[in-house]
Amino acid sequence: MTEPLRIGTRGSPLALAQAHETRDRLIAAHPHLAAPGAIEIVVFKTTGDRILDRTLAEAGGKGLFTKELEEALLENRADLAVHSMKDVPTWLPDGLEISTLLPREDPRDAFFSRDGHDIDSLPTGSVVGTAGLRRQAQILERRPDLTVVPFRGNVQTRLAKLDAGEVDATLLALAGLRRLGLTERITAVLETGVMLPAVAQGAIGIEIRSADDKTRALLEPLHCADTEARVGAERALLAMLDGSCRTPIAALATLDGDRLSLKAKVLSPDGKQVFRAERSGAATDAAALGADAGAEIKAVLPPNFFLP
Repeated sequence: MTEPLRIGTRGSPLALAQAHETRDRLIAAHPHLAAPGAIEIVVFKTTGDRILDRTLAEAGGKGLFTKELEEALLENRADLAVHSMKDVPTWLPDGLEISTLLPREDPRDAFFSRDGHDIDSLPTGSVVGTAGLRRQAQILERRPDLTVVPFRGNVQTRLAKLDAGEVDATLLALAGLRRLGLTERITAVLETGVMLPAVAQGAIGIEIRSADDKTRALLEPLHCADTEARVGAERALLAMLDGSCRTPIAALATLDGDRLSLKAKVLSPDGKQVFRAERSGAATDAAALGADAGAEIKAVLPPNFFLP
């Protein structure tokens, strides 16, 4: 009997939805994988899932959501790992690579409030809960009169905390809400001029062992070249800035035919300092455009700007 193709994933509802989407796309591309036992979804609990009493920055950064999945790949306990690309560190362990990017979902953020207020109409002093410095910094840039507090947990947990009155408002990625079928709860979708997304937000990446040509071939029909260009530009910017969860960095690349446009900003956690860059050029130059925008911002940042 042929060994099953093992899809490694976290166990949150959103992670499982993304793993099932990957499985369904694989079956559509390769009908023989619909046979019972041909694909196995293997759940791993990551450090990021265990630590819920601190922000990601305080706990150690993005790799908290990928480390155990990558160990499973390297130890041959999984054949591929499905990630939200915004959680993937800039540099991967030796022997692993992101081989495949699925078509990107809407990268914008969704805003929730108990009383139907949007971000501009929240009363002064309202408490907004968020897990990331990027959202915190941009909220305070726009509304320095608000209070922002750490807010961890999966989508359902955060919405339950909002309903319980722990905060007046919160933000979540629109892409995840769409994948979970929870868009009816949204108070407002924030345009990118109000809240620039995280690098690679809305994109699903599939990581494999670099030497695993068999799995690479199975995944090849799933790859989206447009997403590769957009995410490539944004992650090249991140690499140039050496960014992590300790750094409020936001970026979004868009495509118009074969032309790519990139907007990026780096902020201080309190939103008082903001540095911006924009680039436009051929999509084939995506990584170079991202790196160039990152270099422009890096050149004007104050000394030790990224230190806690």
